[in-house]
Amino acid sequence: MSSLIAEDEISHEADLVWLEDIDHLDYVRQSLDRLPTRGGKPAYHRDGRMVGYARLSPKAKSSRSSGTFRRRVFWLLPHDRDSRPEGLYAKGAPAEAVDPRTLDPRVKGYKTERSEGGPPSAAMQELGITLPL
Repeated sequence: MSSLIAEDEISHEADLVWLEDIDHLDYVRQSLDRLPTRGGKPAYHRDGRMVGYARLSPKAKSSRSSGTFRRRVFWLLPHDRDSRPEGLYAKGAPAEAVDPRTLDPRVKGYKTERSEGGPPSAAMQELGITLPL
């Protein structure tokens, strides 16, 4: 879950690679996966699809016991809002979901009104920003 990702666990991220245009996604799920390499597209073994992943700097150390690296993977399930706008997550978002616009290397991101499927705030309305609901 994203709330359980600590800043020090992502401190060696070099960049984030997006496999899709995130401008049209209200949220993405994120997890820390144990992967065999610092970079490159990881294998994906969940339902749904991988949306992006983190690449680590050369200074990132592997686990002494497993030889793997902990890297963030961003993904969506078939019942998420992008595929089923009127479904389970028409309002609200999964616990591990964050607004992809709040993500950067070494920044875990957070939920926003957009990711929660809620109405825009007064500030957003003043700026003319509308959310696709």
